[in-house]
Amino acid sequence: MSKAADTARTEQGIDQYRRRFLGRLAGTVAAGATAGPAWGGATLADAMGSFFQKHYQQMTRDEVTDALRRIERKAERRYGVKIRCTEAPAPDDVRFGYALNISKCQGYRDCVSACVRENNLGRDSQVQYIRVLEMDRDTQEVESADHYYDPATVPVEGKYYLPVQCMQCDNPPCVKACPVDATWMDPDGIVVIDYDWCIGCRYCMTACPYWARHFNWSAPLLDAQEINPETNYLGNRPRPAGVVEKCHFCTQRTRAGRQPACQEACPTGARIFGNLLDPDSEIRYVLENKKVFRLKEELGTEPKFWYFTD
Repeated sequence: MSKAADTARTEQGIDQYRRRFLGRLAGTVAAGATAGPAWGGATLADAMGSFFQKHYQQMTRDEVTDALRRIERKAERRYGVKIRCTEAPAPDDVRFGYALNISKCQGYRDCVSACVRENNLGRDSQVQYIRVLEMDRDTQEVESADHYYDPATVPVEGKYYLPVQCMQCDNPPCVKACPVDATWMDPDGIVVIDYDWCIGCRYCMTACPYWARHFNWSAPLLDAQEINPETNYLGNRPRPAGVVEKCHFCTQRTRAGRQPACQEACPTGARIFGNLLDPDSEIRYVLENKKVFRLKEELGTEPKFWYFTD
């Protein structure tokens, strides 16, 4: 792509953000004007604070704290539930990675269900960060895999199962494609998204070769009883409509020393998550002692998600 074309693309992305900003601002002012005193000045203040909010990486500590409290107040107004939204910076001396034992995966999709619950994914949108592919034995052609298999029981003879999600690439093409720097890779290797800065252009979705990013056509509709109240700014907190989201290695859990929800839910022990920099970690043992492979490795994306068999 030429420099002129790249500049034009960036200007177009910024213009889309401005139009989205002005449209939402006009709608909010109109709502405040017609709703009367019961609508509440605090709500208008929160809305205005969100519109003028800086990029996450440019905010001061006080500004981040203000943003977290706004998220909590909005969630309580919308769902009637008190949530806790935290900021969890990348821990020192940690580089997260994942390994999956294909021999053990039976296609149950418990990982998918756990991810949906943990990350507050509304079922109205049908967004899922994890997809389990049913594959014909002795093939790795993911393009021809069945994403929607529904037999009476699994596993099916002659098939194996390949879960896919964000590969947390060390050379992520999605980051390079974003015209407004709404997505980036943190020092612990997790590729994150500032949902308030995303303009919904979906360039990152086009750039990702793993179909791991998902456009949220509507804000998740969640029942109060279904909401996971423990949220993280760059993780599972409530997202606005019209943004891209994806697996973030459960930042609200993993940066607090816990395992991701999908790993905990796997009934067969197929999933292994850990610190790649720790020589005594289970994932390092797998990488050093098993024959591993990565999907579409020839593209140079350097995924931090490996597969292996017994």
